[in-house]
Amino acid sequence: MKQLNILLVDDEALARSRLRTLLGDCKAPTAQVGAEAGDAVQAMQALQRQTFDAVLLDIHMPGADGLTLARHIAALPCPPAVVFVTAYAEHAVQAFELEAVDYLTKPVRLQRLEQALQKVERFIQARPALQAPRMEDTVLIQDRGRTERVPLAEVLYFKAELKYITVRTTRRSYILDGSLGELEALYGGRFLRIHRNALIARHAVRALEKHFDPEEGEGWAVRLHGLDELLAVSRRQLSAVREAIAG
Repeated sequence: MKQLNILLVDDEALARSRLRTLLGDCKAPTAQVGAEAGDAVQAMQALQRQTFDAVLLDIHMPGADGLTLARHIAALPCPPAVVFVTAYAEHAVQAFELEAVDYLTKPVRLQRLEQALQKVERFIQARPALQAPRMEDTVLIQDRGRTERVPLAEVLYFKAELKYITVRTTRRSYILDGSLGELEALYGGRFLRIHRNALIARHAVRALEKHFDPEEGEGWAVRLHGLDELLAVSRRQLSAVREAIAG
């Protein structure tokens, strides 16, 4: 099989350096480091730029952690294999629930790393033929045992309500387990925060209108293409929304 192309994701440069050295010593299979990332945002940017066979992924990182990033990786059209590499063993069950190929604890031994890469090879060989990766991201929705991939281009807004996020398209609403902060970190270029509880798709903004809210009084709201619903804009975010519309 061809040399495996690997994305290293760890917020510690020294940890990435050690893994890069170990990967260089692997013989069966061989592997190369195609890119490195220090956090989830950098990792998603790297995944948009090129195709990887596997992601060696730390769990404890600032911002969105490795488990959250793994969920977003799983939602890609042609996701790479995920191998967690962490100093903590307590997340192993969650990792395998996310269909990780393997779970390595630090310090990683060469023999154990080669075993993980062999699992990556089997993962690649076993999965059905897939279409070429598209640049379109998807959001992975899990609902009552059913998993659905919703194209990010169809999402009009993310809204925090109690413990969950409402994901709204023109056709329907979905429930997502996560936080707005994580979504903003990963997709901030495509979505704009308009309130502490809402992110809207920049491409979907139709108008900024005067609006009266029974709880907050007179203020502003945005209208989105394809929706009758108005979304309140906080005073703090008003100037950013005006700039986005003007731009």
